[in-house]
Amino acid sequence: MAEALKNMFNKEFIEHLSTIIEDLIDGFNKESFVKGVFNHHWHSLELKERMQHISMVISKQLPKKYKEAVDIILSLTDKAEEHSSEMSFVYMFLPNFIEQFGINHLDISIKAMERITQFTSCEFAVRPFIIKYPEQMMEQMLKWSIHPHQNIRRFSSEGCRSRLPWAMALPELKKDPSPILPILENLKDDESEFVRKSVANNLNDISKDHPDLVLELGKRWMGKSKNTDWIVKHAFRTLLKQGNSKALAMFGYGNLEHISIDDFKLVTPQISFGDHLSFSFKVNNKADEEVLIRLEYAIYYQKANGSLSKKVYKISEKNYTANSQTALIRKQAFKPISTRKFHEGLHQVSLIVNGKELDKSDFTLKF
Repeated sequence: MAEALKNMFNKEFIEHLSTIIEDLIDGFNKESFVKGVFNHHWHSLELKERMQHISMVISKQLPKKYKEAVDIILSLTDKAEEHSSEMSFVYMFLPNFIEQFGINHLDISIKAMERITQFTSCEFAVRPFIIKYPEQMMEQMLKWSIHPHQNIRRFSSEGCRSRLPWAMALPELKKDPSPILPILENLKDDESEFVRKSVANNLNDISKDHPDLVLELGKRWMGKSKNTDWIVKHAFRTLLKQGNSKALAMFGYGNLEHISIDDFKLVTPQISFGDHLSFSFKVNNKADEEVLIRLEYAIYYQKANGSLSKKVYKISEKNYTANSQTALIRKQAFKPISTRKFHEGLHQVSLIVNGKELDKSDFTLKF
């Protein structure tokens, strides 16, 4: 299993960080700082809590005036970028300082975020500012969308995503995403894939609340360039998984008149936790021409209250030759993961072709 991200903040890193800070703060107490970080609550803290905790411990040795404290934080950013440019993620406690202490100092915080996000992203830190100062901040995000630095252009989109994972939601932008759209228009053909991916993710977020808006925008962007075509496809992933007929039609998925699923079999109708569900089936194209098929399967997971929750997984998107039969087998792991709690009992697996659920079978999970 991969090392938990929160463990990046180990003794070696904190010692290195304290050495950098020592050169920036007169009278800095290195021993007190390290001890303050690794207090008796440390092991119970998760990733974002550790970031917040580190910035709080740093704040205790900074000047009381926010502007003076920020100047040191910016100097620390410069030093960190000089020594650890390949480890920028681990310095996300720097924007956390702005988030915790800068909400009443808008102009200073805007300038600080512009500098810090060139090194490590302020996508989490900016969100309280968007909530408190919606007009000023969305105007600023629009300005950042044409900034020379790709990290800032990406930040202008990522920071205002209405449903950014692990982040504070932006309820007003969920209701009305129109302030986001000019930003995405500026970025839709950006030279940086890093930026374009954020545009697609932002649109995917918007599609969950305003599917028709994203469908209309997708129609306008499709065919403009390779970049916009990629963005639209990636932005439509939730709509496609939902079987949205308009989204499917835009990419050529539709008529199932000559398509069928045969011999759907569960190799493992009963599985133990830690094992794999295994199933097989055949895709038949009875047409006299090749057909483009989006092939998926869904797992209906048992919930604590006994109901089932559907999760769709993509198998492939490809052309199936005329008058062909294709045999496939798939496996789905039922092993411990941080994003799902498994429950014993009835589950289901279904097969989906071009957004249409064509077959379904029950299976049982045992602990």
